[in-house]
Amino acid sequence: MPNSREQPYLMSFGTGGLYINESIAVAGLHDVVGDWNATLGVALERGVFPVRKASSARRSVREIVNRLKCLAPAELTLLTEGERNEQCALLWLATCRAYRFIREFAVEVLSDRFLMLRTDLNYDDFDTFMSAKEEWSPKLATLSASTRAKLRAVLFRLMREAEILSQDNRILGAMLSPRVLAVIQAGNPDELGYFPGAERQMGRNE
Repeated sequence: MPNSREQPYLMSFGTGGLYINESIAVAGLHDVVGDWNATLGVALERGVFPVRKASSARRSVREIVNRLKCLAPAELTLLTEGERNEQCALLWLATCRAYRFIREFAVEVLSDRFLMLRTDLNYDDFDTFMSAKEEWSPKLATLSASTRAKLRAVLFRLMREAEILSQDNRILGAMLSPRVLAVIQAGNPDELGYFPGAERQMGRNE
């Protein structure tokens, strides 16, 4: 896993959800263009993110690019060619790598609760986690109530779209495909901790 204490708490994930279809399109463009800055420009020109306001489109595509940059070439290939569940898993992996807050939430809240068979999750769990992290980053303490509420709602949306959380807010045990397991284990096996219960799959796929 990345060294969490060396990465600041960036909270720009509040722009939207997992962006599954848009991310696949941007990853496909990057495979052709080969440069992330150029990919950003081409994605905007082609209207990969169809919204009326140019500023909103640029912000959303930039967010997608920032996440996709965190994936290795083999992971990007699997993102464009894989099954839907594999794409969701890889985009959750990219999001965890991009954001220390989400990464730590996945390990310290989702995986820990799942191991303790406490699969229910609610907004209070987010608030408690946020309060604890304020000790590491005073910047978090300056977030307004409305910003916190937005970030909380977006994180729950991300988890549902990544099939980490059910619609009734139950933590779901990960069932990663052999291909996703392989690319994670080839990079950093500790990152299986971002997926509740994924470690139990390791022995089955060796």
